Amino acid sequence: MHTIAIVNIIWFLLALCFIVAFCLYKFSLKLPNRLEDVFQDLIRYGKTKEPIKRPSRQRVFDVSKRCFIHFYAVSVMWNGLLLLFTIRSVVMSETLPDWLIDALCCLTGRPRDAWNELHLSILLLQVLLWVHSFRRLLECLFVSVFSNGVIHIVQYAFGMGYYVLLGLTVLCLNASLPQSGAVPLFKQLTWYHVIGTLLFIGASLLQHWSLSLLAKMRTDNSGKVKTLAHKMPCGGWFELVSCPHYLAELLIYVAMSVCCGCSSLTWWLVILYVLYNQALAAQLCHDYYRSKFETYPRQRKAFIPFVL
Repeated sequence: MHTIAIVNIIWFLLALCFIVAFCLYKFSLKLPNRLEDVFQDLIRYGKTKEPIKRPSRQRVFDVSKRCFIHFYAVSVMWNGLLLLFTIRSVVMSETLPDWLIDALCCLTGRPRDAWNELHLSILLLQVLLWVHSFRRLLECLFVSVFSNGVIHIVQYAFGMGYYVLLGLTVLCLNASLPQSGAVPLFKQLTWYHVIGTLLFIGASLLQHWSLSLLAKMRTDNSGKVKTLAHKMPCGGWFELVSCPHYLAELLIYVAMSVCCGCSSLTWWLVILYVLYNQALAAQLCHDYYRSKFETYPRQRKAFIPFVL
């Protein structure tokens, strides 16, 4: 009898938390007394905290939204390290470090020999994850113009650990993929690696363009910041949805699923989490825009064109 992998339980519970949070918010279901205040404080960040009244005791836990940069810095370093281990394993036939294999065995319940051979899909996913993290780090440093918004310290702590777990999850997938035997690494290349990479590039470009449009609303032609005020977004995919950058984030994870043949239950649980995490954030932004701007387009959806 197969036991359920711990990594699957973790992602299922994370997805479940955000499914419940999304439903509570979407359908205006209220929690009792102070629980509602805590709930609203935990699900909101940045501009979406503005519409709620927050007592001074809650503001103690505020962290500047500019600290988003820390998430991607941690991801670049951690997932860069994991990628280095993988490259050394593939090129120099070195085994992964014992502490790392022990962690992967704990998360998956699989024996150590499940990582004797690393699949091309795993190497590709690690490269894409590192590229995504590095791009987002550069965008936080040189493109995005952050307001004086805040996030909750719980959100900050979660964000610091998120990409660590995500990097380990990618390596966990190796245990569920068919072993390649003596097939050389690059002869494992298939059509879904190509399709997934192309989708990843397209989604990344969509996210970058969307973030650039948001930044341009706060800068002049020379790139100098002229305001930190929130303006009504328009142009590009903003004509279809309020948060195309959140849609692009989801598509990036779907692209990574395609790169491993859409066959990993673990990664579909990751996608389920990302779907509801981004849907909740997008719905909060969408409602903020609609309440702030009287001329906000009524046909515009929050997250998925023509659907949500």
